Amino acid sequence: MERTAVIIPVYNEGATLEKVLARVQSHPGLDVVLVDDGSEDATPSILERIHVKAVLRHARNEGYGKSLRDGFRFALQNGYLSCVTMDADEQHEPDLIPSFVAALKGADIVSGSRYLDPALSKGVPPPDRLEVNRLITEKLRPLTGYDLTDSFCGFKSYRVEALERLDLTETGYGFPIQFWLQAAKAGLKVMEMPVPLIYKDHSRNFNDQFAGRDERLAHYLGIMEREAAGLSPSIPSAKQ
Repeated sequence: MERTAVIIPVYNEGATLEKVLARVQSHPGLDVVLVDDGSEDATPSILERIHVKAVLRHARNEGYGKSLRDGFRFALQNGYLSCVTMDADEQHEPDLIPSFVAALKGADIVSGSRYLDPALSKGVPPPDRLEVNRLITEKLRPLTGYDLTDSFCGFKSYRVEALERLDLTETGYGFPIQFWLQAAKAGLKVMEMPVPLIYKDHSRNFNDQFAGRDERLAHYLGIMEREAAGLSPSIPSAKQ
């Protein structure tokens, strides 16, 4: 039976990691690949005693995007046909993984959207995050041709061979912007799947990478402008 790599980036997730892993591993055919991005809490000790397919370690915090890239590389090097990315903070529902994998029959990338079905909502996002997501998603739609409603959801499934067509370099939280623009340039087929909107910790602050909403938005727009420069001339500029 074809197995799927479930790539989970972790950074100081000691409070929730074991509960999430138990739910993921209750589904057959899933190989868990954890990427510990320099955790400083109980996470490393938990990783010493759990049984998963692989644990990839960063000696220091290198960023969310770097963790995903390392997970993708593992899936490519180990012959997986499909992979899933999800977080370890209980904001993604592991029971949806089989549906994400099944949906790959019709797409290269299946991306979770917390805004496709408001009835699934189990929380309210911080207003600044909601606004930044909305602004970036609105700009990405004409640039990519994808009818996106949630550009930052990390719950996704992928056909691994499609990832070979991307040259991803972003290390931080701007990774999704580069990902979407490169996917469009490569002609990858994308669909969204509704997932619950779950926010359990409003205090999480992007590891102090940004001073605030405006700095974060400017960073994302800078990535968009640089990456959009390599798109087809028929696709609008990121400045528009």
